[in-house]
Amino acid sequence: MDFALTEDQRAIADMARAFADSELAPHSARWDEEKHFPVDVMRKAAELGFAAIYTGEEHGGTGLGRVESAIIFEELSRGDVSVAAFISIHNMACWMIDSFGSDELRARYVPALVGMDKIASYCLTEPGSGSDAAALRTTARREGEHYVLNGSKAFISGAGTSDVYVVMARTGEDGPRGISTFVVDKDTPGLGFGAQEKKMGWNAQPTAIVSFDDCRVPARNLLGKEGDGFRYAMMGLDGGRLNIAACSLGGARLALETAQSYAATRKQFGKSLDAFQNTQFKLADMATALDAARLMVLRGAWAIDTRHPDKTKWCAMAKRMATDACFEIADDALQIHGGYGYLKDYPLERIVRDLRVHRILEGTNEIMRVITAREMMRQ
Repeated sequence: MDFALTEDQRAIADMARAFADSELAPHSARWDEEKHFPVDVMRKAAELGFAAIYTGEEHGGTGLGRVESAIIFEELSRGDVSVAAFISIHNMACWMIDSFGSDELRARYVPALVGMDKIASYCLTEPGSGSDAAALRTTARREGEHYVLNGSKAFISGAGTSDVYVVMARTGEDGPRGISTFVVDKDTPGLGFGAQEKKMGWNAQPTAIVSFDDCRVPARNLLGKEGDGFRYAMMGLDGGRLNIAACSLGGARLALETAQSYAATRKQFGKSLDAFQNTQFKLADMATALDAARLMVLRGAWAIDTRHPDKTKWCAMAKRMATDACFEIADDALQIHGGYGYLKDYPLERIVRDLRVHRILEGTNEIMRVITAREMMRQ
């Protein structure tokens, strides 16, 4: 058991940190305020291989593992949680096409996704089926050389801007075995988008409903086989949950660093805040929780890379623990700042807003407990 990063992994972390410091952090507050989606900056990240981190190399992917992915997303999210989280979603969609698509489909989509010349979104959640994802009602009916999609998806990151939508729809019986996955282009007739949602956080990426009204998708855009779509979606989410957990690590790390720096300079009752044992204990607890969360995320990433039989359980445990702990770290950092933490002059309130949704998406933390318990009962 070796807890040290390899020389290559340290170099990857340094590269991601440098990019975040120069291209993300200086603009994060403005992007949040203006609700700006920095596609040009994300394409710069793609030039470093960050848009297809664990996509295979055949069509230009970086071909790294999930451990490297977790390292990269922690560093990117320290610069901007919202932007890093969207890049993680794009990675998941790109990986799904590369992993389960036909040779023709992979050749047609993956090269453009690798460079983010085309941007991808993941469409599973629906207005009537959130945590109960297998109950989705969007349908795909085969008509000759096309599937005709009808229904809608909710809370879709990138909706209206993304060029490619990886969509789960029902082609057969009720339940997970009747679900298939399709790749849908933005300009497909019958594809529409709702108004942009007004959100608490994640303001540097668009979110809206995606609707399908007799949307005719070529049959060749079916991902893999009919009926396997839910399995593909869940495999994507194992890694997606770790990506979001890693994004929580980066936001919490920035919050902790900011709080430690503030506590060293802010004086009350004649001495700096960090001279008080109460503050020292709080900072120590925050650092311990962050380190524990990171270890769980890296173990989950290692489990996917090694195809460990407990990978689904460990990913769910890591997502639940890391996103809960990191939100609390950010909230504690805001508390250390007192009233100043509530102001937009400091990054704390933005980090708190951005990290809150991580406990909901990619499967709520309540569902992570369901998955963990279910996997335990199987053993």
